[in-house]
Amino acid sequence: MFSQIDHIGFVVSDVEAAIAFYSAAFALTEWERIALPERHAAIGVARLNGILLELIAPTSEEASFARFLREKGPGLHHIAYRVEHIATALAELMARGVPLIDKEARPGIHNTLVAFVHPKAGGQGVLVELVEHPKEGGGV
Repeated sequence: MFSQIDHIGFVVSDVEAAIAFYSAAFALTEWERIALPERHAAIGVARLNGILLELIAPTSEEASFARFLREKGPGLHHIAYRVEHIATALAELMARGVPLIDKEARPGIHNTLVAFVHPKAGGQGVLVELVEHPKEGGGV
């Protein structure tokens, strides 16, 4: 089902401060900034050998990440795996009884389709995201 790790998402309180830290500490200096006002989030992304590091900061209490940050503090939020056909992957997971947050894919950054598996699935405790890239682009 999974073809590779697509990205790793971290929730941070301040995306610019987190970018400054990653740049100074780890020499990751090429960042893309993405504003998602409809999701109340600011995102910084950097590519590392084909895997995207995603720093996500809520911009209001309406953000889905605000509760996570408030309850758990900054840190690992999710691991995203690339799939060829997200609708097929979701149907397979539903057939296996895996609890899902999303039963249908929704738009993600970079023209992707995404869906989330519930973090309590299998007692894993980590949110899993499925990512389908557009067929013509094919890359992160």
